[in-house]
Amino acid sequence: MQVIWQKLVRGLQNYCQENGFTDVTLGLSGGLDSAVTAVLAADALGGKHVHAVMMSTQHTSQLSLDIARKIAELNKLDYQEINIDSLIDLDKEVLSGLFKEQPKNIVLENLQARERGKILMALSNQYNYLVLACGNKSEIAMGYCTLYGDTCGGLAPIAELYKTQIFELAAWRNQQNTVLPAEVITRAPSAELSAGQKDEDTLPPYKVLDKILSLYLDKRQSAAAITAEGFDAVTVDWVIRRYHVQSFKRLQLPPAIHL
Repeated sequence: MQVIWQKLVRGLQNYCQENGFTDVTLGLSGGLDSAVTAVLAADALGGKHVHAVMMSTQHTSQLSLDIARKIAELNKLDYQEINIDSLIDLDKEVLSGLFKEQPKNIVLENLQARERGKILMALSNQYNYLVLACGNKSEIAMGYCTLYGDTCGGLAPIAELYKTQIFELAAWRNQQNTVLPAEVITRAPSAELSAGQKDEDTLPPYKVLDKILSLYLDKRQSAAAITAEGFDAVTVDWVIRRYHVQSFKRLQLPPAIHL
């Protein structure tokens, strides 16, 4: 984990220097991926050069707010909170007129991510900040992300790490000195785009998903070979099929720090 962290820190430093950025901005959601990205940026650039924004909605839990505030405090980030419900309400009103019916739930979920991306890009334009996208390899492979929303940015620092690796990396970094509240590592992953939403409502458990993805993407094994290792055949087929049908999203993502 130490080698990975050092590569990420150097990669972010070099990318910023090469592209003329001294500061970065990101959405700090209270989830693990944005938390690790924020700490990484603070290690690489110093907390005062990391501009984190908690963009809450009616679905944002108090725990997420508490976690984001604690991360900002521990890492001395430049931190702000805004509520974006009024923006979503306006979007909903406009789209209801366009659709001649109420927007579907998936539309409203994605609008939240896109409003957040729009705000981060506005900060980038206003202050010349590099926007960091916080997606991991598991989510990106499954297309569990919103184009022009949480995929917005000039760099995706942790995009070559599976979700299970992010958990390990977070635990290792916290052992060096406390930069993350324990809750951000132990809580169930959720995008908090609708009431009670959890990642595993849509995806297999990350421990299963990541093993299947690693065998398929990294070791180039076939579906039959992966199933022969003890994985459920229906789950394996679903993961592989979804990986391929979501390729259009991966073609539009910001670059990652190569490991």
